[in-house]
Order: sequence, then structure tokens, then C-alpha cells
Amino acid sequence: MSDAMFKVTVGSKTGTYPAGTPYGEILAELSPETLSDTMLILSNGNLRELHKPLLEDCVIECVLRDSEIGRETYKRSLNYLFLKALRDVTGQDIHIRAVLSFANSNGLYYAVKGKEVDTALADAVRGRMKMLVGERLPIMKDKVKTANAGMMFEKQGMSDKKDLFRFRRGSLVNIYRLEDYCDYCYGFMVWHTGYLEYFDVAAYEGGLVLVLPEAADGKTMRSFAPYPKVFSVQQLSEKWGDRQGINTVADLNRAVTEQQFSQQMLVTEALQESRISEIASDIQKRGNVKFVMIAGPSSSGKTTFSRRLSIQLMARGMTPHPLSLDDFYRDRTECPRDENGEYDFECLEALDVDLIMQTLADLQQGKRVEIPSFNFLTGSPEFKGNYLQLHDEDIMVIEGIHGLNPKLSAKLPDGSVYRIYISALTTLNIDEHNYIPTTDARLLRRIVRDYYHRGTSACETIERWTSVRSGEEKYIFTNQENADDMFNSSLLYELSILKVYAEPLLYQVPREKTAYLEANRLLKFLDYFLGYPSEDVPKNSILREFIGGSCFDV
Repeated sequence: MSDAMFKVTVGSKTGTYPAGTPYGEILAELSPETLSDTMLILSNGNLRELHKPLLEDCVIECVLRDSEIGRETYKRSLNYLFLKALRDVTGQDIHIRAVLSFANSNGLYYAVKGKEVDTALADAVRGRMKMLVGERLPIMKDKVKTANAGMMFEKQGMSDKKDLFRFRRGSLVNIYRLEDYCDYCYGFMVWHTGYLEYFDVAAYEGGLVLVLPEAADGKTMRSFAPYPKVFSVQQLSEKWGDRQGINTVADLNRAVTEQQFSQQMLVTEALQESRISEIASDIQKRGNVKFVMIAGPSSSGKTTFSRRLSIQLMARGMTPHPLSLDDFYRDRTECPRDENGEYDFECLEALDVDLIMQTLADLQQGKRVEIPSFNFLTGSPEFKGNYLQLHDEDIMVIEGIHGLNPKLSAKLPDGSVYRIYISALTTLNIDEHNYIPTTDARLLRRIVRDYYHRGTSACETIERWTSVRSGEEKYIFTNQENADDMFNSSLLYELSILKVYAEPLLYQVPREKTAYLEANRLLKFLDYFLGYPSEDVPKNSILREFIGGSCFDV
């Protein structure tokens, strides 16, 4: 095999190289202008790291840093570099541990156990990271027996990884190595540290934040701009996880094997219900609220949350009236189109904003108003004699992705509107160094819901997801800190349930489709979890909005 030669094509250029030549060296000759921005490559349609050896004739495509896969690869590799630098700065003390808690704004937040965090520590870690970047050190991958890897990490004080490997079926695991630092990482990494030049490190709320570059180009940096309200909600959810003893996938899997899952499920639901009750109590105390505006990104559970909040308001003597902003869509012929010529259902202008504003103003003044109903089959609004008039005890509960946009409530008096932001802010981690992106949980929710309730394949949902995410960045996240309160709809146990529903759908995505790589990644991700049947999921759970069987018939 060592004498074999293989033909490699990159764009319009072709070369012949010996077996075993690293892909990175091939790119340096055939496509040097793209090398610095190439995070991974596709070799004959298969994702490969640049340090991997050539083993066949192939056509190579570059996975750039501004692509979805490229951004995640950069973020994962930068996280690894941060952990290495922190270990170098603080020494070998196994009692000093960085725990990647969650993402907030444009950064990843780490709690640092056993070490006081201040700006001096942030400066030292940043400086060490820059030094490592300048040295362009290779990040290599080794296959290690699962049992040996578990023992190695336990000696380093990383017992969370040993617990994770207990539930891995494979006999081997991939361990990444940077000089003398070894760690387990979920997903592929860049070739060497020289790629990781765009970052910052800041001290915030007792922890360290690894600040990430802008998603648009993967290079532009801005100062860490925290979302304090989101951060507070994330911390609360993390405390709930601590209370239940479930912070990682291994903890969740242990609950399944030790037959504690149903109890943990009920505790999680009870904690969520207590938060909904607190929000309803705050609305009641304000006295003058007539409009509750609920917004959040796709698959955050807005509809079920609004129903459960309505029940809590009814228990306090109010008469809630649910209203979906989706019923105010413009006729499809009037809907704006995006840069690709597709209907842009995510933008504010897809709604009849003037009609919404006038309807809410008329209701606030006590007028009798006809509410439209949008027919998604014909793509047109319909008026079917659904009239509404608000009395003293009445309150509107309005939900939609643009619910927090100030334009919609511009004609309403101050104090009459209570704004709620809802999102599935995942705080469950794979292990202490590998977090689960909130977008993964929401995408799995949407894949399951769209297939079982809207007749949409997983392939179609995945292909549409980039456009959905772009709309969220433009129209939703910018308004989240305007909320009076926030609600986290993420459930600690939900991925074990969703696994059972999502896996068969993901296996249906054809290999030749652009969605295949993402479907394959999600399948590998779900392999971490032990599945659990859904029979014990309460009928009023937000999860029922996606898997079906809700008592609200949503």
C-alpha cells in the first residue's frame, strides 16, 4: 500500500499523491488560497480531517469556516484549545476543573471549579491560547480502547468521561492530543492550532467566557455582550439539574438503567409547572396587564406553554383568550421572498402588521373585533365570524415568533403588555467539556413534529433549517432581552424520548441529499443516549407538542 499512488481533484486542479499523504498537504499544493479557511474536507462526499491520510482516488471539496459544519468544527477546536491553555496556566491539579455550562450570546460560559476567577486569569488563558496558535501545533487523533480511555480520564479527575464511556457500545473511542494534553471531543477538529486565531477570553459572573467570532464569516470579533436575563434562566435550569443529579448524558442514562427515569420525568415537569405558576402570579400582581405576548424560536414550545400559562391564569380568576400570530399571515401572494426567491415566512413582513396593531388597539379599547384564521392549505386569511371583545377579567395570551417585536404593541398603553421569551435552553451536557447545542434539541423536536403532524420528511426539515435559523438571528434573538420574564422549555429527559422517534426518520435521509451529513451527525449524537418509551410523558408536557398525544390537541 505504501507504493500506491492516488489521483486527487480539487476544483479544476488534479494531482497524483502517494498513499498516506495528509489531506492538508495536498490542499497546500492544489488549493493554497483556501487552505487557511478550510476546517475539514469532503473526500468523495465523506467528511475528513486534514491530518487524515489519503487512501483512495478522490474528489475533494473544502468545508470552509463560514459554513455550518465549519463553524461547529472551529468552535469545538477552540474549546479544546481553551481547555489546554487553562490547564497550562493553572497546572496539573485535578481539583481545578473547567465545566462548560452553556452558550450565552457570542460566547461559551465555563464554571471553573477549585480556582478563583478574575480578569488576571482570563488574561493569562488568552495569552497562552495566542502562544499556542502561533506555534501551529498539530491536533492529532488516536483510537483508544474504551476501557483504557476511561481509566486514563479517571486518573485526570475526569470521571464524567469514564461514566459516559460506560454507555458506549464501541470497543474504541477517539481521543484528541495536543502536546501532552488529551481529551475526548464530540466531533471533528481542525488540523492545527494555527487555524484558531479568532477568539477572546473574558471573566463574567464567577466564570470564564470563551468569546467566539461572528457566524457570518467566522472571523469578525466583537466584545462579549452577555444576555443577563438568558444567563439567569440558564443558571436556574442548571440548578435544577444539580438538584436532580442530572448534568450529563451519563447521569441521564443511569436514570434509565436504574429505573429512576419516570420519577425524574415527573420532577422535571413539576419544576417547569412551578415556573409557569410564578410567571402567572407576576402577571396577576401587575394588575393592568391585558396582553401577554409570547415569543421564541422555532420548536421552543410556545403553543403548549401558552395553554399551560392560560390554565394558571384561570386559576387566579382571569379569563384568558389564546391568539396565534400565525393567523395574521398575509396572503401567500403578498409574502416577501428571501435572497433565493423562496417565501420568507420568518420575516416580520410576512405578517399583516397593520392589522395586528389595529386589532390589539381595538381590543384594548373594549371594541368588538373579528379575528382572522389563516388557511395554510390555500395560503390565504379567512374571516369566519370569530369575534372577540375584552371585559374586565379578560386577558389576551398571544404567541408567535415575533411576539416581542415592539412594532406589534406600539399602540398599546404602557403597563398593559407583559412580554415572555421562551426557548429550549439545553443545560444537559455530553460531559463536562462537550455541551449540547440548544439548536440540536430544537431541530430534533421539529423533525419529529413535522413528520408526524405535518407530513414533512426529516430531509425537508433539515434542508429548511438554515433558513429558519437565519430568520431567528434577524428577528427573534434581537428582542429576547426585552422580555419581562423568560421561560426555559428544555426538559432534562427529552432527548431519551426523542431518540426513539427521530432515529428512524434520520435513517430515511438519502445519502445523495445535502441533508445527509447533518442527519448522519444527529444519528451519531443520539447514539450517546439510551432510548426510553414515551408512555409516561404527561399529557400536558411541552414535549407532547412534538411527539403527539397532548391534552391540548396542539
